[in-house]
Amino acid sequence: MHPSVYKRPLLWVLILWIIGLFLFYHPAPKPGDVSSFISPQEVVLEGQVENFSVAKQEYHNAIVRVERINGAAASGRVYARVKYTALQWKDRVQLRGKLTAPYNVALLGNFAWGDYLALKGVFAEIRSDCVQITRPAAWPYRGLRLLREDILHSLQTHFPAQLAAVAGGIMLGERGVISPALYTAFQDSGAIHLLVASGGNVGFVTLMCFAFCSLFGIRRKQTVIFSLLMAGAYTLAAGADAPLLRAYLMAVCACVGFLLNRNSGVFQGLITAGLIILIREPGAVFETGFQMSFLATLAIIICLNFWVLPASWPKYARFFAQIFLATLCTQLVLLPVFTNVFYKVSVVGLLSNMILVPLASVIMGAGFLFYVLNLVKLGFLVQWVLGGLLWVFSGLVGFFARLPGASVSCAAWGGGFVAAYYLVLFWVFHWPQKEFAKKILPFCAAGAVLCAAGQLVFQSAGRGWILREWNKTAVLMHTPQGETLLFGAGIDAEKLMRAVYKSGSLHIDRVFVVSHSKVEAANAQELAHKMPVGQIVYARPGEVWPGESWPLKDGRINAQWGVHCTQDGTVYSRRGYSGQKTETLSFNLSSHRQEWTVGSGGFCIVSPGGIWQSRRNCTVFFPI
Repeated sequence: MHPSVYKRPLLWVLILWIIGLFLFYHPAPKPGDVSSFISPQEVVLEGQVENFSVAKQEYHNAIVRVERINGAAASGRVYARVKYTALQWKDRVQLRGKLTAPYNVALLGNFAWGDYLALKGVFAEIRSDCVQITRPAAWPYRGLRLLREDILHSLQTHFPAQLAAVAGGIMLGERGVISPALYTAFQDSGAIHLLVASGGNVGFVTLMCFAFCSLFGIRRKQTVIFSLLMAGAYTLAAGADAPLLRAYLMAVCACVGFLLNRNSGVFQGLITAGLIILIREPGAVFETGFQMSFLATLAIIICLNFWVLPASWPKYARFFAQIFLATLCTQLVLLPVFTNVFYKVSVVGLLSNMILVPLASVIMGAGFLFYVLNLVKLGFLVQWVLGGLLWVFSGLVGFFARLPGASVSCAAWGGGFVAAYYLVLFWVFHWPQKEFAKKILPFCAAGAVLCAAGQLVFQSAGRGWILREWNKTAVLMHTPQGETLLFGAGIDAEKLMRAVYKSGSLHIDRVFVVSHSKVEAANAQELAHKMPVGQIVYARPGEVWPGESWPLKDGRINAQWGVHCTQDGTVYSRRGYSGQKTETLSFNLSSHRQEWTVGSGGFCIVSPGGIWQSRRNCTVFFPI
């Protein structure tokens, strides 16, 4: 690959399309969307199941593309939760139930279910005890469904539950029920990506088909057609999500080039695939899965083309060096995603993936071989081999996860720092291309400095957030002097920790427990176990009185009688203590620059510059 690929028009179309989506795309239901039919009354909904259903306790969940509601034409998608009966991919079904808006709690740094569905074009949910298949899926889809179910069933029948779940994740991206401890181990070891069907799986299936055809001397054209058909079948059977579709489109480009004796360009295949996916599903650009798969593939393509290993190295050395190089560039390009989404980076991932990635490929091949042999009652020939491989694989995951410093917690980066990081990384990836690297160095350096400087200049040192989950609130504040304060801990400690990380901090200087609730006190203690907390202050009525204060670097925090704010913005204060534990206090933060008051219960912020009120199940940002 030559650096001239960056001049290709299709690449710039994709870049401009992505910029446009970030600036102007806001998920919203279109006219006639199923969400416009939300009401207290039951509806009869008809549509086609779009994905494999996911079993959750007594419900089976899937997305249904809506065609009719109560006999009238409708459009859009609905997230269906069907009791007891599994929804089958590509079946046309009729559901009876009540439409509701998706449950959504948008707390800073935490997963918001409604926002996630909106990116997929889903703005309504339905729970149904009554499902009727109006038209079964066409036979190719039914065949792929049965194949997927049979593979998973054979794994669950012949192997322990945890090993079967790991095998299902590696082979088809269907990991089933994995214990929380093992799931955390996969995260800490940097191997969680191996439990998801990815582009590597599609490439593996394609190459195996090429190898199979070569054994029997099948001609080039027939080999390509057979390989693409099998890879396409695998893509559909594994769920046909964005990483798989992207990889399959890349495989098509590569195979067509192979047929024509031309280098079709894997890079061009990636760009083509990304553009097709984002035109079809614009919200995918905001999904973590799409970002990770696209960036990782792009980094691997660039690095393995420009960082060429010496031909004099032994084959085995080149093999492991390429895995290390691919893992390193993937870890580097995904670092901002890890820090801004998961707030955790696996340090041992560079080492673990050198061993676990090849082992996962062996498990995938052995798993499909076991399934084929099991069809003719000969699965026992490789069952013990596959079981041993899975046992070793899971053991290695646990071993790497238990190493000291296997993973570290990270605070989120600002947008300017992320942009500066990628500009520097782009230059590093192209460093072996001396002339090109020299040419782009001034632009990358200047851009990185401007982005980082813009972050420092335009992001206020002082800022805060009102977090509200139903009627539980917390106020998180960063003072201009760099102190992190939390008022109220009624919200779950894990959610509060993620909010702190998302705000850009790895610690809290003071947590103020503002009520007599045992839950709030327990959450504060748990938060102190999860992350560094300088001090827990039990600022509760009857234990703390108005006039008591705590020092700040540039001022003080003073307790005062409760300050309240009505819906129309009227501020009032209650004077005196009623003697009841339900009474609440407010906290005034004062310095030589300004004053801020955290209202009673953390439901509002009052300052000379304005009033900010909490909103149910939302995060409200306010500058300081």
